[in-house]
Amino acid sequence: QIFLPDGNPTSIKIADLTNRMMTAVLFPRNKLLEVGTRDEIRKYGVYFLFGYSEEKAKPIAYIGETEDCFERIKSHNKSKDFWNYAIVVSSKSNTFTKSHVKYLEYLCIKNAIEIGRYDTENLSIPAKPYITESMEADLLDNYETIKILLSTLGYPIFEELKKSSVKKKEILYCKGKNAKAEGDMVDDGFVVFKGSIANKDETNTAGSWVTGLRAKLKDNNILIGQNGILIFTEDYLFGSPSAAAA
Repeated sequence: QIFLPDGNPTSIKIADLTNRMMTAVLFPRNKLLEVGTRDEIRKYGVYFLFGYSEEKAKPIAYIGETEDCFERIKSHNKSKDFWNYAIVVSSKSNTFTKSHVKYLEYLCIKNAIEIGRYDTENLSIPAKPYITESMEADLLDNYETIKILLSTLGYPIFEELKKSSVKKKEILYCKGKNAKAEGDMVDDGFVVFKGSIANKDETNTAGSWVTGLRAKLKDNNILIGQNGILIFTEDYLFGSPSAAAA
């Protein structure tokens, strides 16, 4: 269920699965002071900052943990420019400790970097904290809840894009000149798979949005030149099939 405390669907959202002991609070950056009155973000938790950059080909995320998410995000409000939305995930029963959130932070950063939907401001994966086997089993279950809550709130940072998860009959193909690409329709756009080939030279009729997007992909090494063609070095999510084809 998703609760809108001020009745605005683009403002603060409180999301939870009614049979799980976790709550996610999403808020835009300009609502930071208002959301600070809520108990859900004034305790141990993991938090996510989301935004965009003109230079980056992907959306950007930063993942952290703390004993008071509101105070930590207040400090990021002064030091980090890129973000415009934040999500805080905490325990309904207030049972999280430093060990819990350190492990969840490690797991979230590791999986976000490996999946690659977002560019992470976290430059490296932190060391895996030591926890008991039973606690790890509980936290892996908590991670699955976090994955669902973030996707429901519009930030599918932990959703796989890989070709291996797609049935062969669902793969779509695009061929033209030297180009030879494979991809698949997903819920939030169109994925072009790693290893796909794009034409190196742009046509005279290519619009500025096409040349601008291609420049971003090359600047971020998602497209690299090789023997007169461009090759996708990773799976990349476009907003639409037409953008992928262009």
